[in-house]
Amino acid sequence: MLHPKLKIWLKELLIALVILTLALNLISYIRSPLERGTALPKMELRVLDGTPIELHSQRSKPLLLHFWATWCPTCKLEAGHIESLSHHFDVLSVAVKSGSDAELKRYMDANGYTFAVASDPEGAFAAHFNIAAYPTTLIYNPSGSLSFAEVGYSSTLGLHLRMLLASYL
Repeated sequence: MLHPKLKIWLKELLIALVILTLALNLISYIRSPLERGTALPKMELRVLDGTPIELHSQRSKPLLLHFWATWCPTCKLEAGHIESLSHHFDVLSVAVKSGSDAELKRYMDANGYTFAVASDPEGAFAAHFNIAAYPTTLIYNPSGSLSFAEVGYSSTLGLHLRMLLASYL
């Protein structure tokens, strides 16, 4: 049985976590670069291995489009989540202003990341999506409409749940 003071502290901690979660979600919503329902543009990117990826092609699964940078501390914390999700979902990451393809490949190899990454050395692709902060994650449903936009850190569970929800939206 828990000590009464410990119960009070745990209750207060839980309330603080709920308020923090709500506040962070509100901030993410306000900072969202695109409006929900925005269509995925008809564009093609090449990932580091040269494979072309058509964003507008018919999909059977949702797409997680993740904008990040090698110099971004929050992106480094979140990279493991993106790696984990890439084993279960369609994930395309875009490394913005993160050096040459060779430098980016060395970074990916050094950290053991295998998720698909395209280089955006000048930030032109990110600008097309109005990306102003990193990391920013856009989740598109299988029909190509934006279901969720997350600005800042997101947990593996949070992203996983959003991807599952996008499958049905």
